[in-house]
Amino acid sequence: MTTRTEATFFPPIPEARRWLDGVVFPPDRPLINLSQAAPADPPPPALRAAMAGFLEEVDTHLYGPVLGLPELRAGLARNWAAHYGGAVAAAQVGITAGCNQAFAAVLAAIATEGDEVILPVPWYFNHKMWLDMSGVRAVPLATRPDLIPDPERARGLITPRTRAIALVSPNNPAGVEYPAGTLRGFFDLARAHGLRLIVDETYRDFDSRAGAPHELLTASDWDQTLIQLYSFSKAYRLTGHRVGAILADPDLLHQVEKFQDTVAICPPTLGQKAALWGLEHLAQWLAGERAEILDRRAAILEQMPRLEAKGWRLRGLGAYFAYLDHPYAAPADALAPHLVRAAGVLLLPATMFTPGGDASGARAFRVAFANVDRAGIAALFDRLEALDWPLAGPGGAA
Repeated sequence: MTTRTEATFFPPIPEARRWLDGVVFPPDRPLINLSQAAPADPPPPALRAAMAGFLEEVDTHLYGPVLGLPELRAGLARNWAAHYGGAVAAAQVGITAGCNQAFAAVLAAIATEGDEVILPVPWYFNHKMWLDMSGVRAVPLATRPDLIPDPERARGLITPRTRAIALVSPNNPAGVEYPAGTLRGFFDLARAHGLRLIVDETYRDFDSRAGAPHELLTASDWDQTLIQLYSFSKAYRLTGHRVGAILADPDLLHQVEKFQDTVAICPPTLGQKAALWGLEHLAQWLAGERAEILDRRAAILEQMPRLEAKGWRLRGLGAYFAYLDHPYAAPADALAPHLVRAAGVLLLPATMFTPGGDASGARAFRVAFANVDRAGIAALFDRLEALDWPLAGPGGAA
């Protein structure tokens, strides 16, 4: 018998790291690792100092409230209300052990085996994996050439078993920032059909647009349709401390509480205290982090003409990601391991973000540039520009 966990694929990032086994990178051409979208640096010194103080507080080492520290729930509610211009109450916020757990907890509360959730393609692989492991069918929603999903196309995928539509914006893996009108279209579609709209905004803090990216939280009854997900990992470099959040209807969070109490009991207290300290003290520092990511985004745009001359195409760019179509005859999943040895570059093929048999996955790579500065981006383009592999024929065929 095959379990649901056995039936899903192996996590892509650990799988890709196996391609490094036995490979020696010379000092003059070190590995450029573009596989994971997570900060490699520790939290800023001021936050680390605050965390050291929190370690002396007794409650840091004890079980806390299942849905998170009241102070953090209230602080995040204030932060989101101010940013989006809507009303968010502390009772509409739940804290989780990371944003992946937030998604898992929400799905456990709204769907059961045999139900369906619509996911735009390319999708975030952990969302697909959790649906597989839950016995919930992921219904692929093909996106437009600009990688933006279309609410009207999604309408045709809704069945009596559909429970939700799950979006990620700014998108992982494609980097694209969904227009406010697109998100409103999905909100209206979900509300009209009695579905939940899950919007994962893990990369909200690195959106290139000034101000709120949408107005969904200004609806008086937003929590009857919308479920917002967030992560503190990227904003304050707290990846190892696992702090995420759900913004939703308090009745739904009451159901989430069952999942939380069974799986984690409570989110890590040290990470929660650090997240709250960040909310209260690191706005200016975070603005600097955003500016750095936007500068790296600009560097990729500046470098792209070099690859475009070789047949590459930039499909998406934003937050921590670029999504590139390659010009070669071989598929991306065959080329990616070869890139490690041939160019000293580790990145993920788009086959890891698409359904089996989806031809678009064979043509693209995800570039996660969070830990590569302008010099590293220039080196990346040097190495990709130098590739001399057999090209695909007309229309992308080998």
